[in-house]
Formats: sequence, structure tokens, C-alpha cells
Amino acid sequence: MTLLPANAPLARALAERNYDRLTPVQTAVLADDADGRDLLVSAQTGSGKTVAYGLAIGTNLLDDAERFERAAAPLALIVAPTRELALQVHRELGWLYQHADARVVSCVGGMDPRREQRELAAGAHIVVGTPGRLCDHLRRGRLDVSELKAIVLDEADEMLDLGFREDMEFILQATPESRRTLLFSATLPRGIIALAKEYQQDAFRVEVAGDEGGHADIEYRAIRIAAGDVEHAVVNLLRYFESPGTLVFCNTREAVRHLQATLLERGFSVVALSGELTQNERTLALQALRDGRARVCVATDVAARGIDLPNLDLVIHADLPNDPEVMQHRSGRTGRAGRKGVSILLVPPARRRRADMLLKLAGIDAAWGLAPQPDEIRKLDQERLLRDDVFAGEITAEDEALAQSLLAERSSQEIATALARLYRARLPSPEDIVDPGEERVKSRAERARERTDREAGKGVKPTKSSTRHRMAEDTVWFSAAIGRRKNAEARWLLPMLCRRGSIKKEDIGAIRILDSVTEFEISARVADRFAARVRRPDKEDSIRIEAMTNASPREEARPSKPHGKAHSGKPHRETNNGYDTRSDKPEAADRANFATRGQRRDKPAYARKPRQEGEAPAKAAFGKNKKKKFRG
Repeated sequence: MTLLPANAPLARALAERNYDRLTPVQTAVLADDADGRDLLVSAQTGSGKTVAYGLAIGTNLLDDAERFERAAAPLALIVAPTRELALQVHRELGWLYQHADARVVSCVGGMDPRREQRELAAGAHIVVGTPGRLCDHLRRGRLDVSELKAIVLDEADEMLDLGFREDMEFILQATPESRRTLLFSATLPRGIIALAKEYQQDAFRVEVAGDEGGHADIEYRAIRIAAGDVEHAVVNLLRYFESPGTLVFCNTREAVRHLQATLLERGFSVVALSGELTQNERTLALQALRDGRARVCVATDVAARGIDLPNLDLVIHADLPNDPEVMQHRSGRTGRAGRKGVSILLVPPARRRRADMLLKLAGIDAAWGLAPQPDEIRKLDQERLLRDDVFAGEITAEDEALAQSLLAERSSQEIATALARLYRARLPSPEDIVDPGEERVKSRAERARERTDREAGKGVKPTKSSTRHRMAEDTVWFSAAIGRRKNAEARWLLPMLCRRGSIKKEDIGAIRILDSVTEFEISARVADRFAARVRRPDKEDSIRIEAMTNASPREEARPSKPHGKAHSGKPHRETNNGYDTRSDKPEAADRANFATRGQRRDKPAYARKPRQEGEAPAKAAFGKNKKKKFRG
């Protein structure tokens, strides 16, 4: 049974887009109980909310007419949190109302406000914009909302998170009280409930369960990787899935720039999307994805909400999201409108527990595994070549003639080999992936023992307990080109070695910090993998690490330090209670005067200069020289 709206122009637009059945949220807002009422709608991203409220306000805007009259003051106002989402809504409503001759105008930050002023002056039926720009037009008298029949707050929870509460309230207060108010939100926090109670009347509440709209068409996978293999894992995943559209999420702008440069170097068609780009640059990047000139977009969470890209089948979380809600919004860019999608989390060993917590809080059961290896990808390449469209096309007479000429000059083996070579040449090469190894949850006693070993590892020699614990197996000695003179300490060397070599703390034995180098033991079972990893350049530090040629560490001579005060270049002389131990020792009777601590420490008799009769005592060497009465 088809469930299409009663408005003929809208139904025609849906039919042209192959909408034979509405989504659950679209059906809910068109129900008899929701007709004409304010709506408070909670539905996951990707559930068709834009078309839902576009259909819901159709009756208010058109009544029984099939086309709009000449555009004048706007009849509907759509408020969205970001420029990308506002422009996307502008496009969606454009095709939905195209047969009703609707004039849809966008007003978003980063675009030319004078152009928007001219378009508003020319008249509009529907205005779509961001809160800041709409408030600016309202304050300047450029936006007339006196005839408004409906207002929609899209992604209202995101607007609250971005600090747009005052702007939303200003817009709502400026619109007529008779208008219909629709709040659409992925979640319903207390702020949204409070906003609905204040600015909505008898609102009809619609909640679409996450299983229906959120995760049903998304396959979640968690990939265990070594700490430094994020970029290689992204490359192999892109090659393995060969999706026509992929979003790769990073947490920072710097990470986006670095990963984009890495993928461009590997030969991928990739664009970037982050908050530091201008609106024109962001628009061009999205357009490149839509028309197929780019197949990969590396983005921050600015693209996690509201971006709808065609043929987006794959989402990769290169950096783990900060919370479950962000993960769902990121993943919701795929698996839309009935299409299947895959969302992959890259999980290094140190982030395993956080990944488990994110998946548990989001109610997601992800399949755990490893990144694809080059052999798997090459096998898929062979299968894809056999199914390539080049074999399915119609053979023309010109193609037949060229084929006969090639067969006359070359053997079929040579031609097939050349075809395979050409096919591989246009594909980025897969990367070698380091096996992260099986992880085991450590007991509290083991973690305490490791913490004790780290604290005791500041000296030259490890503690006996750590030696017994760690050195139960064969080891290989390595050296790092940093020592005591450059403030090397075990407390930061240990995590650095684990990160650089993709090993665990228990794989490291004794750490000897010498003046210019640091020598340390690595378990023999991971030594080869460690050596391969540390040979790669590291973006966080440039400390050279290499295996030692000798079986045991070299002992570096340590100069003896003088006791007491420093001397200026003179040969050091061992001392005992302030006297030279090699010559001119006082007699035993004289040394007995200060043998007991706390007794008067006068100089020996031969060292004191006799005082003449009537002579004043020597002046103090510090403070003020005060004359004291001499007592004989």
C-alpha cells in the first residue's frame, strides 16, 4: 500500500524520485492526529526528516491550491544549525515543491548578504537559513515574517549545543503567534522540552525508535589496528570496499589536513571538509562528491550532521568520536533512504575500552576484526576486473577492427597482461598492515605491578621485581639516541616505545639511561615487529632507535663527582671530615675534639693564631659588624 500525500504537486515530485512508500517519520507527521498541530518530533538522522516536514507544512502553505500565488512575504521559515544543512534543505524543498512553482530562498552565514537581500525583496514562499543570518535580516528589516504560517526548527538539539538558544527565541518571538511550530530533533534533552513548552501549543509528539530509522541499514564494524597504522588501515579499507562515496572522520583540523595529504599522495580522489574552510571551499568540496569527481571526503564533525551525499556507502572513524551521539550522527551519513551502509571504527590498543563503552552506550553490536591485508585486496581486484564494465559494453565495428589488429601483432597472453597492468595502474597500492596482536584484559595486580616497575625505572637499573616479571623470556637489546644529558626519563620513554613499536608494556624489560644513549630490552617474540615499526618515520618525535650489535649493553663510564663544594678544574682530592686524607692530617688528639657530633668544633691548636693582649676579637664575616664587649 502506498502512502503518498494528498497534495497533487508534492505527490508528483515524490513519484519522480521513486518514493513509493514513505518512511515511518514521514507517515507519522501526516497522520490524522498530527494534522494542523504543532509537532515535536524525535527521529534519528537519515530517517527522512526534511521531506517529512516539507510534506507536513504543505497543507498550511498551499491549502487546496496546486500552485503558489506570486511570491511576496514568506509563508514558511526553516531554521537549520549549519550552512551545509541549510543549503541541503534548500535543495530538498526545491525539488519537493518544484511543481507548485515555489520560490525557495536561502539565507546562510558565509554567503553574500546583499544578494540575499535582493532575493528577499523579490519575494519568497519559503526561506531557509541559519540562526545568525536570519536574526541579522530580521533586525535590519529585510525579512518580513508577518505572513508566516509555519516555522520549522531542524536539528534543534544541535542548535542548542552550538549556543543558538537566544537566536532561536528571538526568531520565535518575532513570528506571529498563529503560526504552526515544528521542532525536529535527533534527541529530546531538557532544553528542547523547555523550548517546546514555551513556544508550542498542544504539540503532537512523534518519536521514531532508533532501530527503525537509525541503525537498521548500517553495518557496524570495529577494526583493531596498531597504534601507528591508522593511515595504512584507511588506505586498505578504501581499497577493499571501493565505495563510490566515503566519509572519513577525524577529530581535529590538523588531522584532516594530514590524512587528506596522505590519501592524495596515494592516488585517491579526495577532498577535505572542516570549519577552517570558507563557505565557497566547502560548497565546492561537497559538489565534487555529488558529481563524482571525488570519492573520499576527510572531515571533522562539521560534516556529522545534516549532510546528505548520494552513493555514500562507507563511513570510517579514523579517530574515535567523543561520545555515542556523535558516533551515531557520523554513521548516519550512510544507510539513508533504504540504502545499505557500513560504519567502521579504527581502534588502537589504547582505545579498546573506550570503543567498547561507546558501542555499549549507543546500543550497537559491532563485528570486531582486523584491517584488510594486501593479498585480500588483490584478490578482490581480480574479481572486479572480470566484472568491469569494459567487458559489458556494446562492441562496435571500430572496436572489433582494433582487436583484430592487436591479435595480429600480439599474443592473447600479452594483451591480457597489458590489460591487467593498465587496470592496476589506476588503483592505489594497498599497504602492509602490522598485526596489533591479541589483547588481554589485565588484572588489577598486573596493572599495579607495572605501575611499580615504571616508578622504579627512573634509575639506571630496573628493580628486582620488574626483572623477575619481565625477563622470564629471551630478550633483544635496543638503543635510543637520547640519554641523561637530554633529560631522558623512563616515565615518558616507556609509553613512547610502546607507541613507536606497537608493543605492550610487559614486552619491555630493563631500561638503562646513560649519558648520551638509552639502552633497553625488548622481548624476543616481538623484537622483529618492533624493529620494523621503529624504522618508519614518526610524526611526533625523531628519536633514532636501532638494535644493538652486541648481545649485552655497553657500560658507559661515569665520571666520579666531588663531594662538598665544586672545585675549579683542580684535581679532586678525597676528603674525610674536611681534611685531606693523603697528607697533613691532624694528630689523633686534636681530631678527637670534634669526633662527636654537636660538640664545639674549634680549629686545632696549631691552626689558631694566638691573640695579643688587648686585641679585639675578629669581626664577623656576615651581617653588621657590631662591637661586642670582650670577655677575657
